[in-house]
Amino acid sequence: MNIAIRDSVAAEFARVDDVIVALLQSDVEMVENIGHYIIQAGGKRMRPLLVLLSAKALGGIEDAHIRFAAVVEFIHTATLLHDDVVDLSTLRRGLPTANAKFGNAPSVLVGDFIYTRAFQLMVGLGNMPLLAHMAETTNTIAAGEVMQLVHAGDPDTKAEQYQEIIRRKTAALFAAACHGAALLHNASAAEAQALHDYGMHLGIAFQLADDLLDYAGDPEQTGKNVGDDLNEGKITLPLLHAMKVGDEADRDFVAETLRNKNGNAFADIMMIVQRTGGIDATREAAQGHQTKAIAAIETLSDNEATLALATMADRAVDRQN
Repeated sequence: MNIAIRDSVAAEFARVDDVIVALLQSDVEMVENIGHYIIQAGGKRMRPLLVLLSAKALGGIEDAHIRFAAVVEFIHTATLLHDDVVDLSTLRRGLPTANAKFGNAPSVLVGDFIYTRAFQLMVGLGNMPLLAHMAETTNTIAAGEVMQLVHAGDPDTKAEQYQEIIRRKTAALFAAACHGAALLHNASAAEAQALHDYGMHLGIAFQLADDLLDYAGDPEQTGKNVGDDLNEGKITLPLLHAMKVGDEADRDFVAETLRNKNGNAFADIMMIVQRTGGIDATREAAQGHQTKAIAAIETLSDNEATLALATMADRAVDRQN
């Protein structure tokens, strides 16, 4: 994420980090060890940044927004801990995953701790509409994770089912970050909806771009092992497109690779995806949601924060990590 986007909220962003570090303190040493490991491993911190920019776009950042930004990052961090265990991942952001370093059981339990810490922090904000909104969001994310697991290795998955998975699993938290900032501001229904729609389309564009990186990204920059998604049997848009427009041999090979969760077939799958135009089709779909995200906030006041939000969307697709 380009540092210029963060410039207008740099001081508040530093305060979010301070809150995160403070709330990871525990008398249980393992909680602190794993919590700090995954937080300090880096990452874009896009979701808390969305909270801060959305708040500033509506008039200003209050202490409640700082704490809510930490909530959003905690929820995201907990899902990462759980995802890596479910997916048997060993590498994230170029470093060993927490489960690879500490073990599966500790990662799951610390993920639970971070989830509950997020809700403790939300209760402290004393905003029932926000609490209800985030309870619904975390349930949606969990349902998306289950849907992805159910469809793993299933070549008969429909494009609509894939869209629903990424809407729930990824985009819902983007939308909640933006919408939650509006709730804390007591913004108008129109402003809250505009930010929600922006976050939803940004999240979908971001996930589609992430799918692209499996086939068009540099592993040194993505920090992921090549073929990880195939090893997990994950359905992504490049594969769906390849099965839709490829010939019978292409369809059969992709389907069999997914059923067997065979990451060793990555080079052959890559050739099929490229030959069938899967990369271009996925990029075009991502750009469509990118455009919708920018359009969603055109009704908001022009200021430094709305410009930063538009820039985030503009850069969501053509990125390297």
